[in-house]
Amino acid sequence: MRILFGVQGTGNGHITRARIMAKAMAKRSDVEVDFIFSGRDVNGYFDMEVFGEFRTFQGLSFVTKKGCVNYWQTYRALKLSQFYQDVKSLDLARYDLLLNDFEPITAWAAKRQKIPSISLSHQAAFVHPIPMQGAGLMDKILMRYFAPADFKLGIHWYHFGFPILPPFIDDEHIENVKDKSILVYLPFEDVDDIQSALSTFSEYDFVCFHPAIKHAHVNDNIVWHAPAKLPFKAALARCRGVIANAGFEMASECLHFNKSMLLKPLAGQFEQASNANTLADLGLCQLMQTLDLEVIEQWLQFEPSASVQFKSDPNILIDWILRKKWADTQGLCSSLWQQVTFPPSVQTSLRHISLSG
Repeated sequence: MRILFGVQGTGNGHITRARIMAKAMAKRSDVEVDFIFSGRDVNGYFDMEVFGEFRTFQGLSFVTKKGCVNYWQTYRALKLSQFYQDVKSLDLARYDLLLNDFEPITAWAAKRQKIPSISLSHQAAFVHPIPMQGAGLMDKILMRYFAPADFKLGIHWYHFGFPILPPFIDDEHIENVKDKSILVYLPFEDVDDIQSALSTFSEYDFVCFHPAIKHAHVNDNIVWHAPAKLPFKAALARCRGVIANAGFEMASECLHFNKSMLLKPLAGQFEQASNANTLADLGLCQLMQTLDLEVIEQWLQFEPSASVQFKSDPNILIDWILRKKWADTQGLCSSLWQQVTFPPSVQTSLRHISLSG
């Protein structure tokens, strides 16, 4: 089967998920896959070797400032005429299927050319009545129509009774070496604001990854790094806790590797607010809405959190894709969720959330 995989490049979580799929597909002889990314400047991608000769487009994305979505700047940055031309000119005739992780150009091109498409994204989970926080009418419309698909498979920490899959976790290069550092990943915050907040806690060591950093350096009690896959994985393995926004893949890795979380959801994005509140309801994280020194100080006294064990092998999903019975998701979902291990306290909370929903 010849597959085109469209990936939203705005956040690293989409790319992380695509890397896991790409590695698994590369080992198979029954599938050929090409990748297209959009939503990020071409020079902003890193550690992309697994995708081979991938293509990039400008696409559509959000503009953020000081930890908040800036809707006016987002509107000004839209180039809808370029988007339309990219959709119109993208030829998908050689492909049997489009897999799509919230990428709009390939999604609309497949719809226009009548190529079968499957949405495989965290955003696709929100087309179902699952726990949401702060979602307005426009948010719900966006979830449905930003990247349309014939079949939609959501990805979340629980299925809530809908065609939603658990996340896959890349646990390669993870060594069982621990220290007392705190990993910080707040890509939407200003570096100076992060530095000012964390330098207050001089007795703690912080390891911060940020897209504005070009070269690793030390400033007070903070080690700064540019984003990079393997150094980030190593820092995640060593740390005792994580301060981050509420992106889905980042939180999934923290759950899998038993890292306590202090989450600051990106203001103005209901998806991150929903992620953060779901984890808080499950007792798996603490929240802050600003870089609140009092909240950070309290969280730094944390006890280890519960671990949720997800799997790293997506071959059950790939086999399902190749069988082409895409309307039948029950067996796929059942097989994948049977491999997920929840601690008893989380199972109790999940039952409560499902009943209340």
